[in-house]
Amino acid sequence: MGKEKKGFSLYKGQRVGVFVDVQNMYYSARYSHKAKVNFKTILKEAIRGRRLIRAIAYVIKADVKDESNFFEALMNLGYEVKAKDLQVFYGGAKKGDWDIGIAMDTIELAPKLDAVVLVSGDGDFVPLVEHLKHSLGCYVEIMAFGKSCSQKLIEEADNFIDIEENLNAFLIQAANKSKKE
Repeated sequence: MGKEKKGFSLYKGQRVGVFVDVQNMYYSARYSHKAKVNFKTILKEAIRGRRLIRAIAYVIKADVKDESNFFEALMNLGYEVKAKDLQVFYGGAKKGDWDIGIAMDTIELAPKLDAVVLVSGDGDFVPLVEHLKHSLGCYVEIMAFGKSCSQKLIEEADNFIDIEENLNAFLIQAANKSKKE
């Protein structure tokens, strides 16, 4: 699935951290493909036989049906789940993102990692990818939906894994609701 670029090859002893922007993946899958993300396959492809140090899924608590079941399912798949409440502002505007939290965690964990896999297509992460590569010496992979991923983020990464190249593996279609994410 993942095609390495720039002459880098994976090795089993490589220490990898996986950081998943759940909201970004959820909305990309929902709006582009009317499906849900298969987070089990995401984790397996992100690791690809390497030594997993941490896998963190960043979620927003919005008090919706089955939310706690989803968070528990992520934990059962091997993710550490970090959750924060959805912010509701005066006038009804809502905001919920983990950009700073993801950036801080990747920077703090980088000395213990050889590779960072950021599962997000958010272009706000371009400076983070640059910092992880150039200042901290990490190999950085981006996993995202190619159609909705920031082109600059793809260009800056050492490797890009386009989820859209294998939708059957990475998505759970609405008809398969009985399967766990």
